[in-house]
Formats: sequence, C-alpha cells, structure tokens
Amino acid sequence: MTRNFQSVPVVDIARLGSPDAADRQAVAEALGRAAREAGFLHVTGHGLNPALIDDLLAAAQRYFAQPMPVKMGCYIGGSTNHSGYVPEGEEVFPGGKIDRKEAYDIGLDWPHGDDRAPMMGPNLWPDDAGFKAAAEAYYSAISGLARRLFGGFALALGLPQDAFEAHLTCPPSQLRVIHYPFDPHAEPDQQGIGAHTDYEFFTLLHGTAPGLEVMNGEGRWVDCPPIPGAFVVNIGDMLEAWTNGEFVATSHRVRKVGEERYSFPFFATCDYWTVVAPHPAFVSDERPARYRRLVSGDHLMAQTIATFGYLQDRRDGVSATLAFGQEAKVV
Repeated sequence: MTRNFQSVPVVDIARLGSPDAADRQAVAEALGRAAREAGFLHVTGHGLNPALIDDLLAAAQRYFAQPMPVKMGCYIGGSTNHSGYVPEGEEVFPGGKIDRKEAYDIGLDWPHGDDRAPMMGPNLWPDDAGFKAAAEAYYSAISGLARRLFGGFALALGLPQDAFEAHLTCPPSQLRVIHYPFDPHAEPDQQGIGAHTDYEFFTLLHGTAPGLEVMNGEGRWVDCPPIPGAFVVNIGDMLEAWTNGEFVATSHRVRKVGEERYSFPFFATCDYWTVVAPHPAFVSDERPARYRRLVSGDHLMAQTIATFGYLQDRRDGVSATLAFGQEAKVV
C-alpha cells in the first residue's frame, strides 16, 4: 500500500448505530479503508450537539484571555495527574522547536487517584464553574463518540464490534483545549505543533481554523482543513501496535499559525493497564509480530515525560518509544 493520498477522506458514521448489521459493516469498511490508506479521516453523521463545541469554545476564549499569573494558578506542574494549564514552551517534542501554543489539559476525573497510574486522578480546575461544566459536558459526549468508533474500527478489522469493550471501563483519555494566539509576524512555515504521531489508540479533533497538515507515504504534507460539522480522526501509536501495522499512526503537524486558532483534540485510549501487543488476528508466519508488548498507560506516561518540561526530573528509568508512524522516517 503506497498511502500516497492527496486529500483526507470523509466517512459518514450515522449508520454505525443501525440495528442492521449490513449498515454497520458498510460504515466499518469505509472506516477501515481510510485508516489503512491515510490514517486520517473526517467523520460526519456523529450526532453530537454543536452547542457542546460552542460552549467549550466560549469557555476557552474566556480562560485564555486572562493574565498569565491567573492562568499559571492552574499550572499543570502543580497537578497530580497531568491536568491543568500548559504555557507556551512547556511542551516540546524531542528534537523539535518550541510550539506556538498554550493549552489546558483535562483527563478522566478520578477523585481518589491511583499511585500506580500517574495519568489518573482528580483534575485541576480553574476557578470558573462555567469552564468546568463546559469541559465535562464535552468530555462525556466525545467519550461516547469514541466508544462508537472503537466498535467501528473493530468491525473494520474483522473482529466483533464489542472487541474493545472489556478495555474501556475507565480509560484515561485526555481532552486538550488548545489556543494558538494571533501572530502578525508568523512566518508561512512557522510551526504551532511540530511533526509527531499521537500516543493513544486514536484522536478525535475539532479545530476552528486551518493549519493541520498530514504526511502521506511520499513524505508530502497534505492540508487537512476543518469541515463544518465534522471531526478529524487519526490513528495513534497503540492502535498501530495492536493491529501489527494494519493501521498506521500518521505523522502530522500544525503550521501557518498567524491566525488565531482553537483546537480540541480528544485522545481516545483504553484502560491504563491494558496490554497492547499485536493481536493474533494480525500475526502469521508471513507477517510476524513487529511491535513489542506495551502497557497502555505506561506508554502514554513515557511519551508525556519525553515532551513536558515539568516532568523531566522523572526521566530516570523511563524510556520513550517514539518509533511509530512509518511516514516519520522520511522526514
């Protein structure tokens, strides 16, 4: 497969909830084609209320407009489970430049936490009840959509639709509320986020303006502008490993960030202790296992430590596994 796509495919998933198995399978086949050929797609027909996005956008605009000392009152370095405000320069991909963005990271709100699972615990929230309400409502709705897509991807891989359900009891999926500030002096190729693959199983993204680019199999960057009413979905590291490369995490970046832009990626993953290794359905004598065994949450934590400044003192004994996304090898 060349994966030399020139545009990002669009898949209508409305029939994924149909009582007719043939309807569900038709959607799954379209999801599978997009996942194999591009690793990126737009999904329509998802049924999420647009007001959820509007409310989160309003909350984000209100939060990021505050003075820096106020925002730093919720600095992510003060959290117990990697939640809170991320100032510009806090997050840098290995070998990359400082990204032109600020963010607020939100995870599964786990009141008591778990010392063995550092990505799980109570969220750090700003003193803004409207922000918390909007973020929690959006998180709940997008989690439900992610669950439907887990079922669609399972069907696309020839597995039962509920193949992932046992691993979705309390997944530490993360919602990022990202702000790319207006920059009148931005160079045309200035980065907002450097080239990378996502760590989790897949990502669901809403963005307010162009800037996202996807690398195809030729090493060419392909624009992925927002489509009104659609979400961008892209395959992540752990789904690549789980399928033994049947689906491949695709390298992407955000460029041309002179225009102010907001982005809400939701990184859908499985339970923290889920063991991720090539599924027997995708391993054979002709196609041996190409990925070593990972623990879902440990992989997520290792990658996070590699990119966030406040976690650098925790690097001892932790090694990031950044060998995902075959397109990255041509950069």
